[in-house]
Amino acid sequence: MAATCNNICKAATSIAISISTPSLSTSSSHLLLPSLSLLPKSSIFSRNISTSSSRLTHVVKNPGRVNFRVMSSLSDSGLEDTVKKTISDYPVVVYSKSWCSYSSQVKQLFKKLGVQPHVVELDQLGAQGSQLQDVLGDLTEQYTVPNVFIGAKHIGGCSDTVELYQKGELENLLTEAGAKKES
Repeated sequence: MAATCNNICKAATSIAISISTPSLSTSSSHLLLPSLSLLPKSSIFSRNISTSSSRLTHVVKNPGRVNFRVMSSLSDSGLEDTVKKTISDYPVVVYSKSWCSYSSQVKQLFKKLGVQPHVVELDQLGAQGSQLQDVLGDLTEQYTVPNVFIGAKHIGGCSDTVELYQKGELENLLTEAGAKKES
């Protein structure tokens, strides 16, 4: 995707970048800058930057380059609605990647507990999978998988889920959500 920088301006600790694109779709792009003197001095920064037709997320400063991801606002709201509907329709939802060992560990734990979560394998959804992962990150501030929801409440990832199990709290949450019958 060819993106051109229309405006780069520095305000106290933030940066505004306006870009124009012929058609927006989720893809990583790079904006090469002749000078990074306009950017904040921190080595890494992240901002959500809004424009009228798109949103830039995950801005990370590297020597000589600013990486950014462009997503259409319209598709974000539709995917956000999809995520919200999915987590409200199912007592347990795991957003996963089929090759991820942490995702497998969470799915095995639920199997051991006799719970069948609704699993969404993001890596098997093509471009929509990465868009969904970005939307999940925006909603939960967790950009990794697995991303676990119980009773429409965000639980966290693998470590969080296992920790709840080890504390004896996971089964209560599953029962309250209607995912597991009381023993």
